[in-house]
Amino acid sequence: MKQWLAEPPLIITEARGMHLIDSEGRRYLDGVASLWCNVHGHRVPQIDQAIRRQLDRVAHSTMLGLASEPAIVLADRLMPLAPAGLSKIFYSDSGATATEIAFKLAAQYWHNLGRGEKNQFVGFADGYHGDTVGAMSVGRMEAFHRPYFPMLFKAHFAPPPTSQTALDALEQILQRHGGRMAAVCLEPIVQGAGGMLVQPPGLLWGVRKLCDEYGVLMIADEVAVGFGRTGKMFACEHESVSPDLMCLGKGISGGYLPLAATLASERIFDAFLGEPWEGKTFFHGHTYTGNPLACAAAIASLDLFEKNHLVAAVARKAVELGRMLEPLRSLKHVGDIRQKGFMVGIELVADKQSRRAFDPRRRVGAEVCHKIRRRGVILRPLGDVIVLMPPLAMELDDLRTIVAAVEAEASAIGE
Repeated sequence: MKQWLAEPPLIITEARGMHLIDSEGRRYLDGVASLWCNVHGHRVPQIDQAIRRQLDRVAHSTMLGLASEPAIVLADRLMPLAPAGLSKIFYSDSGATATEIAFKLAAQYWHNLGRGEKNQFVGFADGYHGDTVGAMSVGRMEAFHRPYFPMLFKAHFAPPPTSQTALDALEQILQRHGGRMAAVCLEPIVQGAGGMLVQPPGLLWGVRKLCDEYGVLMIADEVAVGFGRTGKMFACEHESVSPDLMCLGKGISGGYLPLAATLASERIFDAFLGEPWEGKTFFHGHTYTGNPLACAAAIASLDLFEKNHLVAAVARKAVELGRMLEPLRSLKHVGDIRQKGFMVGIELVADKQSRRAFDPRRRVGAEVCHKIRRRGVILRPLGDVIVLMPPLAMELDDLRTIVAAVEAEASAIGE
């Protein structure tokens, strides 16, 4: 808050296409897709019109005992796109609520089957699943969550999923505690907030295999990596993995309105079937669950995915983006560049040879992003990792502008 008070933030008053416009009329490329959620750009006519049409009908009604036509249509559109076996959907409002719901569903699934002792979870170090209590418990990151550690429930942690070591450690945890484990949760293919950590081939499949072997559910947190971000509609597709529960958010509405979803397999759903007095009810709900405006935006977004062959376009453009980034590897203070699709982390280091980090008090990543803003680009760091997460529809010329801005300011560190 001290930095916030010392320097007032940019006030964004307008947007067009790939640009945000501030109260002084200055234009900036949206290099972080408005916190990783924007897909097609801003003020997209098809999405704007879909929301306006829905406003002429109903803006919101509860889904407690009622249904919503846009929510039904969206579910029908999402299910064929989801990994095989996921056939039910539970709406909520944000990525954190989607993961919180997944943890509750997993624990109650076992409870409803008479296995209430299976109520613990396994996460991976450097994972991030949101800032609600359950999400923090399974994705506890010290930098974000340390003050809340006393509030969190017990979870087990394997090392970051960047090598075979993580799978070996996961198997050891399951060997010792599998009888008490409800589920294993991970971000498939890329850990986002952990610093854009890309997983090696086969790791995701290995997690699925271990979950099956030890009788534990698998939760895929696709909030950041879903909806085309990694070059597949959903990151699980890279290894043909079907989780038992999958969490969606961010890009689900094209980046327009708060919306999230937790997808479940039929066997999860069936465990909640019963008479009211049997105690199998899933007592969870949000006021704006399945909001018609947000669902209308999501349906229009899926139309654009299909019309523009957007997932294939991301896969193609990501190859070119990788080529643009390659010269940055030779810069004095660039220790690593990690990329999967339109997810990029450029790690800044004090010493390239030893990979020695900068003193965090220098806030080098924040300083570089601040200077990049003067070049008409908005980026945000994760510590000293510069994150590039542009809207999926961004074209190569704008991507070149962003990369050139990063190169210029990363080259000037210390000058």
